[in-house]
Order: sequence, then structure tokens, then C-alpha cells
Amino acid sequence: MTPAQTLRVRVARRQASGQDIALFTLVSADGTPLPAFDAGAHIDVHLPGGLVRQYSLCSDPADRTHYRIGVLRDPASRGGSIAVHEHMQEGVELTISVPRNHFPLTSGASKSYLFGGGIGVTPMIAMAHALHASGSDFELHYSSRSPAQMAFNDDLDAAPFSGKVYRHFDEHAPRPTQQRADVAAILGTAPPGAHVYVCGPKGYMDWVMSTARAQSFPEERIHHEFFQVEVDTRGASFTVIAQSSGKEVVVDGEETIVSALERIGIRVQVSCEQGVCGTCLTNVLAGTPDHRDEYQTDEEKASNEQIAICCSRSLTPRLVLEI
Repeated sequence: MTPAQTLRVRVARRQASGQDIALFTLVSADGTPLPAFDAGAHIDVHLPGGLVRQYSLCSDPADRTHYRIGVLRDPASRGGSIAVHEHMQEGVELTISVPRNHFPLTSGASKSYLFGGGIGVTPMIAMAHALHASGSDFELHYSSRSPAQMAFNDDLDAAPFSGKVYRHFDEHAPRPTQQRADVAAILGTAPPGAHVYVCGPKGYMDWVMSTARAQSFPEERIHHEFFQVEVDTRGASFTVIAQSSGKEVVVDGEETIVSALERIGIRVQVSCEQGVCGTCLTNVLAGTPDHRDEYQTDEEKASNEQIAICCSRSLTPRLVLEI
């Protein structure tokens, strides 16, 4: 696999916004315009200690002067968010990947419903900018536990699409209209050909997607991006043949394919380590994968052409990979 192309950027601004959330404005270290990106794209942020974590871009895709990300400091995380909050001070230079997009907008939708739960609102803000610029019909529904935990308020109030933003709270809603989102009611008036986009905690996403299905939205009009899931990577031992490297290794029941390969000197670029980003997708030459990822579609998993080796295993005693 070819590593993602990287850029050198500088933290031009760091801003507190909402409880434990920081917004970071990144500019090119050499002052040149940054590569263009489409709404829904993310970047890999390279952090001290070899950590690589992905964050959705929430800035206007039409503005190449900067990228913007929002990061929640989560003490229960695997260290990435804490490293971001401690390391990414104003003036610090760091390496990021060029933007990649696994969560694009679909053209031709009669209306787009954007649902963001917590920090999962970040890609929805970029989508709202793009939809507004194209003159498309949309609504942005932003849910948070309470007003104190909601970020981006100033940005959303000042946005040209502010009239299409709806805030929802699980508790302490300032106004009755801002109570917990009634997804069934929101989608109940959707015109034919409407699309749903959702990002946030898994429970929130499952709720929005199941409600959309109950409202007769077909799967091809429900789009989602997981940023954190719980995945069980354990299972029976099996052998991996790394064909390109000419090596093989037994993957024990308590380790991942990535960690087993590292034991024999084969290092693979990973990011999320939870099967949601696609960074470690590897071609399968023989054997049947036991797919544990959330990145591939059901059709892609059924083809068994690729495997997310950060979390998936094998249904056969031997798995031959193009690595």
C-alpha cells in the first residue's frame, strides 16, 4: 500500500469551543494554498509518538487558505485526542495527509438532511457550506447533550446558511423547539429523492439510520461515517502469508494481523485501528476474511477482495495477502 501524501502545516489558531472541544485552524507551513478538498473529507494528523489520527475537515471547501478541525478531548480515547490537545498549540508545525474523502455528498439529491451528533457535526459543517454554495436544499440538525457541550456556535450563527441549522439538546434545552431531535418527524416530510447523512456516536448513528429506514429511505440514500466503534478483534489463530514480502506469520487469538506482521518486520500504516477509516485495507489473494470493519460496504465485504487488517481476521486457516 502507498502511504498517503503528506503536507507540512502550522497551527495558526487554537480556539476553545464547547466543553473539552478545541478548534484548530491549520495553514500551509510555506504559505502556499492548501490542496482543494470536497465536503466530507478528512485528514490524517501525525502526532508525537507515532500516533496517526483522522479528523474531518469542517471548513469551507471553497477556501484553500486554511483547513479547520474540531477535536474533543476524550480521556477514554486511545491517546490521540489528548495528544492533540497537549501538542497542537498555536505556532506548532506538524505533518498531515492530503485530504481524503470516504464520505462524499451525492449529487442530484432533492434535499439533504445532515445529522451531526456531538463532535460528529464536523463533516456536516463542510457539507452545509458546499450545499449552500451549490444552491441545494438541505437542513443541518446538530445534537448535543447540553448547550455547554455544543461547539461551533459562533461559526454556525455567522454562516450564510444559519437559517437552515437546527440545534437539539438531550437536556437543558434553552427553548422547547431545541429538545431532542425528532428524527421521525424531520424525515417524515422529506421529498422523494432526499438523502440522509449522519456522523456521531454509534448509538446516535444507529438511531438516525434505523429511523430513516423506517421512513422508507433505501440504503443508497443513507450515508454515514463512523469515527469510533467498539470492535472485537479476537478469534482463532490463523496463518497470514505476506506474498509480496515473502514472509508468513501465525496471528494469535489475542492479536491483530497488523501487530503480527509487525513482529516479523512488516510495518503497515494504520490510523483508526478500529476498522472505520480504510487506511489499512489490503488486497486478499487467497483465503476468506472474517470482516470486522465498518468501512467496507456489504457488497465489498462479500467480494472478499480486501481486508481491514487492523481489526479483521480469517475464516480459513490461511490468508494470503498482497503485502
